[in-house]
Amino acid sequence: MVDLIPNSSAYKQLRSFQKATILYDLTHYFCQTYLRVGDRTVDQMVQAARSGKQNIAEGVVASATSQEMLLKLLNVAKASLHELMIDYEDYLRVHGYVQWEKDSAEVQEVRAWGKRENDPAFYMRLARERDAAYLANMAIVLIHQADYLLYRHLQSASERFMKEGGFREKLTRYRLAVRNKENR
Repeated sequence: MVDLIPNSSAYKQLRSFQKATILYDLTHYFCQTYLRVGDRTVDQMVQAARSGKQNIAEGVVASATSQEMLLKLLNVAKASLHELMIDYEDYLRVHGYVQWEKDSAEVQEVRAWGKRENDPAFYMRLARERDAAYLANMAIVLIHQADYLLYRHLQSASERFMKEGGFREKLTRYRLAVRNKENR
């Protein structure tokens, strides 16, 4: 029998989900450590980080029967992470900190970690050793990486949808193939 509904629970293996999980943990720590209790920004940042992570998981699971839902939810994840990035940029600007230049040594270092490290514990250890400006800048670099990974996922999912169609189309092809086999 044809596998019409593929296993879609492998989202935890996706690098974009792993980056989003790191960003959620870092953001939670950042907000608890550097922002005032009751500050609306805390809720906004934590929710944006959570939304980035949760929408990747939800989209991948929903992709078992809806590539369209996958595309929509991955895009929501991207948008949420951009919202989070703007909050980190605002924090740096408002507090008089410098945002790292795109090709600075610090950005290069965090990019290198981001390419090889996907364990939240690694980043949490760093977060406890660094100041607010470092942590905000590190989060921005990781958001850029997650954004790129989500962009690539959206591209491949779009291409797959164009080639293979959606669940309904697959179901129709399967049903027609069964009918043709029975009518022989």
